[in-house]
Amino acid sequence: MTDKDKNKKKELIKNIPFSAAVSLDELVDYEEGRVVSRTLSAKPHVNITLFAFDRDEEISAHTSPGDAMVQVLDGTARITIADKVLEAGPGQVVVMPANVPHAVYAASRFKMLLTVVKQPMEIQGL
Repeated sequence: MTDKDKNKKKELIKNIPFSAAVSLDELVDYEEGRVVSRTLSAKPHVNITLFAFDRDEEISAHTSPGDAMVQVLDGTARITIADKVLEAGPGQVVVMPANVPHAVYAASRFKMLLTVVKQPMEIQGL
């Protein structure tokens, strides 16, 4: 295994330049009629993903095993948590609690950074 291979396996964050100032909203592009995503980290306790939603696209109601925080980077999102509907725009965040149904709808084209933090799994018998 080369040094490059060893360093790559240690990376906790991917698909984003290291040691550089980067505009998050420029790392994912809008596509007509689609929701586009770019995974920055996918680990057992945390997932970080950038999304670009075309207008009227959505992620339908579902639950997550962790608390999910949406940070709106561009445009306007309509977020439903249980029976509560919120609108969020650039610079705003919404936290969706674990195990509570939620959905995300693009009221306009919008981009978001989604961070999901999960409880560590407990191993029985140790």
